Amino acid sequence: MSVVGIDFGNLQSLIAVARNRGIDIVCNEVSNRTTPSLVSFGPKQRYLGEAAKTQEISNFRNTVASLKRLVGRSYNDKDIQEIESTFITAPLCDVDGEVGVRVNYLGSEQTFSATQLVAMYLAKLRTTAANELKSPVSDVVISVPGWYTDSQRRNVLSAAEIAGLNVLRLMSDTAAASLAYGITKTDLPEDTTRHVAFVDMGHTTYSVAIVGFRKGQLHIKSTAFDRHLGGRYIDEVLVEHFCDHFMNTKKVDIRSNKKAMLRLRVGCEKLKKILSANPQAMLNVENIMDDMDVSALMDREEFETLVNPLLERMVLPLQQALDNSGLQVQDIDFVEVVGGSTRIPAVKQRLTDFFQRELSFTLNQDEAVARGCALQCAMLSPAFKVREFQVRDTNSYPIKFVWEPVKETPADCELVAFPRNNVVPSTKILTFYRRQPFDIEAYYASPAELPSGIKPWIGRFSIKNVTPDAKGELSTVKVKARLNIHGILNVESAYVVEEAAGEGEDEEEAALAAAEAGMDAAPTTSDATPSESAEGTPAAAPAPKKTKKLVRKQDLPVVSGTTGLSVDTVNKLRSDEGEMSSVDKLVVDTEHKKNEVEEYVYEMRSKAEGPLKAYIDPKAYEGFVRELNDTEEWLYGDGDDATKSVYVERLTKLRQVGDAAAGRQREAELVPKAANLLQDTVQKFLVSATRQEERYAHISAEDKKKVADRALKAREWLETALATQEGLPKYAAKPAVTAAQINNERAELAQFATPILSKPKPKPATPEPSATATPPTPAAPEAKAENQAPGKNAGEMDVD
Repeated sequence: MSVVGIDFGNLQSLIAVARNRGIDIVCNEVSNRTTPSLVSFGPKQRYLGEAAKTQEISNFRNTVASLKRLVGRSYNDKDIQEIESTFITAPLCDVDGEVGVRVNYLGSEQTFSATQLVAMYLAKLRTTAANELKSPVSDVVISVPGWYTDSQRRNVLSAAEIAGLNVLRLMSDTAAASLAYGITKTDLPEDTTRHVAFVDMGHTTYSVAIVGFRKGQLHIKSTAFDRHLGGRYIDEVLVEHFCDHFMNTKKVDIRSNKKAMLRLRVGCEKLKKILSANPQAMLNVENIMDDMDVSALMDREEFETLVNPLLERMVLPLQQALDNSGLQVQDIDFVEVVGGSTRIPAVKQRLTDFFQRELSFTLNQDEAVARGCALQCAMLSPAFKVREFQVRDTNSYPIKFVWEPVKETPADCELVAFPRNNVVPSTKILTFYRRQPFDIEAYYASPAELPSGIKPWIGRFSIKNVTPDAKGELSTVKVKARLNIHGILNVESAYVVEEAAGEGEDEEEAALAAAEAGMDAAPTTSDATPSESAEGTPAAAPAPKKTKKLVRKQDLPVVSGTTGLSVDTVNKLRSDEGEMSSVDKLVVDTEHKKNEVEEYVYEMRSKAEGPLKAYIDPKAYEGFVRELNDTEEWLYGDGDDATKSVYVERLTKLRQVGDAAAGRQREAELVPKAANLLQDTVQKFLVSATRQEERYAHISAEDKKKVADRALKAREWLETALATQEGLPKYAAKPAVTAAQINNERAELAQFATPILSKPKPKPATPEPSATATPPTPAAPEAKAENQAPGKNAGEMDVD
């Protein structure tokens, strides 16, 4: 089972896989560790990732970038109209309430929603990962910005489903980087908290998170964002500067030409990277427009002066994150920076000045998020065993519920159930007193904090089949609302409870309390009213017992209406994606087959005029060469846009002559080698069968004769076959003998002779004992003295 993490970026994306030896970054088809986040459309197929990058300028009207900024947004959003439209060269449009693009695809004008575009791109990443792992990819964890709203998260999940991916978690960028940092630390404290500030400045977003680490866990205490601060905005400052500069010096209006603007943006991005490591750099853009080349020199000081107003915005999110966490600058132990834009010296200097300490670069600035996602996927997957590490993420926006009050309980009709920085995932139980079905709606409580143009409405949840209780009074209805692991709000269930005699507690709430006590529980919401309330249980202590026991009586159906795509729509888009993928595959296969025909023509024509000429029948030679030349002309004429079957037919016809000739040439080279091996084998067995050697003395003369006869027979067959082959022309369709036949004859000879010549020698016969043999004389006692004198004891000596 594959375990994959995807860092879904606005400029480029990374794929990380968890393996037994650790986390690896997957390289794409051109061996790059990053894949451009681009989708392009052509007259025959789509181009995704690296292929789309080659189309970015030449086919800019049908190439779409900034997928991360489009998904889950409407066409009329202020950000889309005022900002994103300047960075996206394809015309934007409305597609079923979501922003989309109008492109020329397969020879006609078609529209695709942002969710479809993201699905196309995720399908490309899935294929890239599958090619690396040599196995299908299903379970993934995908990173998203912490400021993504409910609708944006739902659309990313729908896009992943359309692409055939099972998302185990949508994980915020800062949480993924925090996990990649914390899980490798073996010195985390147990009783105290280590506070680390994570600063991530990528292509379009600037994010700050204050994270508390303890042994085996991390808790994101606060986050803050600037959604319009990143690498592309720094590039845009340079673009505007050089547009004015070249207008004054070259009298060329670059802003009037979209293709020229694209070329200038690419040049400014390179200039920014060079200035991050060098004191000055040269901008060179060839053929920017009207066959004109432009160039300009810039030093780092001028660059920092230009971007200084933009970088001054870095301080506000830093201060907001600190204030929300309740910490001071001196409470921060380390400052970790990730994201490509943090390589700019001016960015690093501002962070150093704010935190009054040196920055840490423990993590790989480009790959940390992808590695964190892969680690989280391994934790959630049953296929891997990973060291336990709890990740407590938080929601960025407070969420409230709104409902219609009843006459019996004219109380407040809204409640903030999930405040800012509430732990994710988290569950709350809302208590209502009703005698008929009712609706509750979820909204973001602080609309001003949302991305510009995003509506605060999250969803409507209708509780059905509510009736009065047995006494005709209001029924007690409990509604379970959950902010799930993706940061998406759902009303999971609703049920009626009734009071029973005796002390106890609501069984549902008790189970919830037990579950939350061991995971990411949130504090109890205390500002409840008698008629409508949000109830939870503190994570640190069990819920207090109630005077009367609440018993679950009846489950109620819940009908949800949210901003996400319907099941039918997702299924239709998945079918459409499958059809487009089939078209892409057919186009690629056709192109490969066309290249195969072209390669065969060039290779075979040079060989037909050289080493293969003698092996082609003279009657067919002229026709074969003419067919090769005609095929070449056809490829660059009418055959340039032929179907795959036509290329296969052409190639098959050419191979009938060319492959046969190549086979005869190959046989002409292999037969002499095989014949020499057979001659050597025959000679070896003849020598073994005719010489009088000691090791073959035990083999009978009859068996030796059999070996010699079989070897001579093989030699005679070979000589006859070779003589016949010599009499045939090299282009003969059927050879007298092949290398395979000779090798088979050698194998049969060895199979016949080897068992005979390798017979083991018989064991020598053991002689039988004789019946008249004299029994052995017993040995003399060891202690008896030799030549002992009479009257002397054995141990005595004579003295002269």
